[in-house]
Amino acid sequence: MMFTHIRTSKENREIVSKLTRQLNLGAENAIARIALSYSLKQERRLDLKDIQNSSGKEYSKSVLFGKNSDYYSALVALHYGLYISDKDIPKYIKLHIDDGLEILYKELSIRRNIDGFDFLVEKMEEGVKELV
Repeated sequence: MMFTHIRTSKENREIVSKLTRQLNLGAENAIARIALSYSLKQERRLDLKDIQNSSGKEYSKSVLFGKNSDYYSALVALHYGLYISDKDIPKYIKLHIDDGLEILYKELSIRRNIDGFDFLVEKMEEGVKELV
């Protein structure tokens, strides 16, 4: 994958901090990974023309994904029917992180008393029910 860092939108800089505090699941990069996955789960294809500014929180590839960057890139590539080497993969990752942060923020602003562990367990249970 040919990128060294990803930046959220300016608007999502504060959202990722708020979600990190509310969910208490570790560092902001964990919330960014959850946001990416949650956005992909919505099964929508986002349009690159809708990409937001890059004035927010910056994550290096290694901080954001650790040793798993190829797996996250593969999820995005599969979602869009692209080769993992496609030059637009980082843009789609950014789109889905921003999208996922916004979805999570809207959902969790209504449910202020839920903690991260309960939220993740709930989402996993929903996923298992979809498989059955």
